[in-house]
Amino acid sequence: MNDSQSRLADYIAMVIVFLMGIGAVMVFSAGANLAYEFDLKRFYEFPALRQIMFFPLAVVVLLVTSCIEYQWFRLRERWWKSPSLWLVFVSVVLLGVVLIPQLGTQINQARRWLRLTVGPVSISFQPSELAKWAMVFGLAAVCARSGPSVRRYWTWFIPLCLVIGLICGLIVVEDFGTAAFIAMIGFVILIIAGVRWWHVLTLVPFAAGGLVAGLVHSPHRIKRLLAFLRPEEWPDVVYQANQSLIAIGSGGLWGKGLGEGISKYGHLPEDTTDFIFAIVGEELGLIGTMGVIGLFILFVGLGLAVVTRCRDRFGRLLAAGIVLTIGIQAALNIGVVTVVLPTKGIPLPFISSGGTSMLLSAAAVGVLLNIASQIDSSDSVVWGDADRDSDA
Repeated sequence: MNDSQSRLADYIAMVIVFLMGIGAVMVFSAGANLAYEFDLKRFYEFPALRQIMFFPLAVVVLLVTSCIEYQWFRLRERWWKSPSLWLVFVSVVLLGVVLIPQLGTQINQARRWLRLTVGPVSISFQPSELAKWAMVFGLAAVCARSGPSVRRYWTWFIPLCLVIGLICGLIVVEDFGTAAFIAMIGFVILIIAGVRWWHVLTLVPFAAGGLVAGLVHSPHRIKRLLAFLRPEEWPDVVYQANQSLIAIGSGGLWGKGLGEGISKYGHLPEDTTDFIFAIVGEELGLIGTMGVIGLFILFVGLGLAVVTRCRDRFGRLLAAGIVLTIGIQAALNIGVVTVVLPTKGIPLPFISSGGTSMLLSAAAVGVLLNIASQIDSSDSVVWGDADRDSDA
């Protein structure tokens, strides 16, 4: 590894650790309100304290996964030896399990979590987060292996779309926004892999039909869309969005100061999760929000540098999938919080409260660091070719 490769990986790692640190501080600030009476004997029950625990754990996950050869995730001749395909299989099983009332846990009228009780500690896990990353790794592995064959409509493109549809179909039952996001990322990866545009266009009617069905199935989704288009007619529906704008606007240029915000005192729902960016704006001001946006832009820029420099097709596709997933998700969350987009439950990567999202995203970025450490290195290509021959 030469110095430029090492620096690129180090810069990405520093940006991510900085984002996670900001997230831990802001979630603690948002969660430290009068509604909670902290009891250290019930440490894990408080989101603010949990995030402090997840921060160093995520850093460890980041470092550990950065030491794993990214080629280990590629598609092998013997498919049962492919970790990426097993990730997809396990995620589909868990997505089905979470929909079972006796097994899935319902929070805020949505059944999206599996809960595991270990003594006095109850740990929740969100299978849709695993499914998101499993799809990124799985599509990158399959598309890299197929090469130009990915342009074949019936033998490659349609089967891959059916897998994406299966994953999104299991998620959309309880989480329309996440399902739509995963579908979008999946098709972006397919386009990057080289599928023909007209292949993608043939799916537009089916996507439109799924969108309509998702809206009709849940009337509150239609209300949210109508409220976004005509907020003056739906004041109760746009309450959260209005409070988000009030929080950001009241912060001004420099903010009210860390811990000095008032929106967290029952005014802004989901202040530690989906709307944590509004708390950043209120307490750290425009400077703080621009700083967070700048870090995400820097991450995307460094990640795209890895994509353009990597000579291995699988490495390029996987790096592009990781970078775009985090970058687009951050853009969507910020768009929702600033009311540029309709309200939907998309967390801000590394900053919103949530252990599943932070740990899995840290693991994905760790793989990106491994790719960055091997760009322009013949060792990674030789390793992949040798292993492919042994599988054959």
